[in-house]
Amino acid sequence: MSSPNLLVFFTDQQRPDSIGCYGQALPTTPHLDQMASSGVRYQHAYSPNPLCGPCRASLQTGRYPTATGNHVNNVHLPEDTETVAKLLSKAGYATGYLGKWHLASTGGTGPNQYRTVAIPEHRRGGYQDYWLAADALEWTSHGYGGFLFNADNQAVTFDNKTYRADFMTDHLLDALEQLHNPDRPFFLMASYIEPHQQNDRNDYEAPKGYAEKFAEADIPGDLAPFEGDWPQHYAKYLGCVHSLDEGLGRVLRKLDDLGITENTLVVFITDHGCHFCTRNGEYKRSCHDASIHVPMILKGPGFDGGQVRNEITSLLDIPATLLAAAGVDVPEDWHGRPLQEQNEENGRSVHFTQLSESQVGRCIRTDRWTYSVMTSISPWREQGQQPPPYADEYVEDYLYDNENDPHQLTNLISDPEYKETREELKAILLEQILNIEGLTPEIRPV
Repeated sequence: MSSPNLLVFFTDQQRPDSIGCYGQALPTTPHLDQMASSGVRYQHAYSPNPLCGPCRASLQTGRYPTATGNHVNNVHLPEDTETVAKLLSKAGYATGYLGKWHLASTGGTGPNQYRTVAIPEHRRGGYQDYWLAADALEWTSHGYGGFLFNADNQAVTFDNKTYRADFMTDHLLDALEQLHNPDRPFFLMASYIEPHQQNDRNDYEAPKGYAEKFAEADIPGDLAPFEGDWPQHYAKYLGCVHSLDEGLGRVLRKLDDLGITENTLVVFITDHGCHFCTRNGEYKRSCHDASIHVPMILKGPGFDGGQVRNEITSLLDIPATLLAAAGVDVPEDWHGRPLQEQNEENGRSVHFTQLSESQVGRCIRTDRWTYSVMTSISPWREQGQQPPPYADEYVEDYLYDNENDPHQLTNLISDPEYKETREELKAILLEQILNIEGLTPEIRPV
C-alpha cells in the first residue's frame, strides 16, 4: 500500500463530554461516534498548553511552546522551525492548510500584524500546495459572514446567510478534490474555530435553530456547581459541536466518493477544553481537566477496530504520529512520540502541561492526581510587558484527587493530610521541568 493520506480535522476549545462517545447523552456527534466505533479513541489525552497559539505551535512542531518561543498568544512561529508540513513536503507529500492559523502575528500593529490581512508565505509554516486561512479567524469573520485569504493573498468571502463552519467544510471538500492524486499522498489540516466563542461578542454563535436542539442537555458536573457563564452559552456551544459533526460527516463521505477512505488516516482533535469562566475569568488557561483534557480520535491505517485506549497521551504525539504513518523519522528534539509506539505498558505515566497568560504555571496530570504550581504575571502585566516563559520560583496552587473527585471540586493543596502526596508530585513535576525545560526552579508550599 502507498503512503497514506493524512487529514486532521481540528476544532477549537471543545470539551470531550460534548461528544457522544465521551459521554454526551444527546445526539451531538453521530458521525464522530461512528468514526470512533471503527477507529481508536483515546480516553486520556491532554493539551501541552490550554491556549490557542501555544498549542497550535506544538501541533506544528511536536515540541512544547517554550521550545519555540510561542508560550503566549501573538507570537509568530519562528520561520526556520522544522514543522510537520515541511518534513512531509520533503517526503513527497502535498501539504495544505485551511482555517484558523494564529501563528503569524506578533502583537501590536505594523508589519508583523496579520490579524485582518493575508499571511505571507514565509509565515505559513511550510504548507505549500493548498492554503485558505486567516491568522485570527474571529477577527475576519463571525458565525455568519466574513472572509479568509487564499494562497494568492486574495480574500475569499462568505455572506451573512452562510454559516462559517459550513463555508469551511465546502472548501475542505474542494481541497480534497485538488490534493487527491493517486501518485502523491497529501497532508491536509482543517482548523475550525467552532465551538470557540466569538470574542468581540462574547457569544457562542451556533447555526440558527441549533441551540434549541440542546436546551435540555445535562450540565457537566464540573460546571453545574459554579456560576460561570455556562447557563447562557452551553446549549449554543453544543449547537456548534453538532454543526462541526455534520461537516465531518460530509468529509467522510467525500473520502468514500474519492475512493481513498481505506488509505487515509483521519485525526480528530481540538487544542483545549472550556470551563465557561468557572475556574478563572476566562474559558481555559488553567490546570483543570475542563481546560487540558481533549478528545483524540483516529481512524485509518494503523488505527482501527473500535478500540478505546486508556494510556495517557498528549496532543504533542499527533505530529509524531503523522510522521510515523508516512514513514518519516521523528526529529530527536521533538517531545511527542508516535501513538503507534505507545500502549498502556510503555505510554506516559504523567502528562506535563505549561500554563500561560493567566499565570506562569506548570502542572502534571497522572492517572489519579492533578498537581499545579504558578507564579503571578501581575508585575509584568502592570508594566505592559509580556510575561516570561519560565519562572525561578513557583507556589503550589492546586491538588485534586481525580479518582475520588472526578469533577475537581475540592482543592487539597493546603490539606495537611496530603503533604506526602504533594512532595511526591512535586518531585515528579520538577523532573518534568528539568527534562523539558532544562531548569530546576524552587517550588514553595502555598
